[in-house]
Amino acid sequence: MRHAKHKYKLGVEPSHRKAMIRNLAVEVIDHGKIKTTQTRAKAVRGVVEKLVTLAKNDTVHNRRLALQKLNNKGAVNKLFTEIGPKFKERNGGYTRIVKLADKRLGDSSSMGYISFVE
Repeated sequence: MRHAKHKYKLGVEPSHRKAMIRNLAVEVIDHGKIKTTQTRAKAVRGVVEKLVTLAKNDTVHNRRLALQKLNNKGAVNKLFTEIGPKFKERNGGYTRIVKLADKRLGDSSSMGYISFVE
């Protein structure tokens, strides 16, 4: 039985999906806010939330775990020096997804912003 095994497939192979989610997570951490499809935003939300939870406790082990997930030293450094301390007192819910009324021109996909809450 496959209870509680839901993942966003995003119409790509597993290796492509892993790379796409990693790149989206790095962009959210670097820029604070990105515009993407709603499905991709929902797929990356869980990854970013778990990384911010790791970053709240700045240890060498947590930095290495985050580097394993992101594979980007600059993003890991920003995550642990700026983003983690900002959410020290908050218990989850670090990101928000805002839906946009306009759809993408090419394929009419629903678009939205994923950003950190203030």
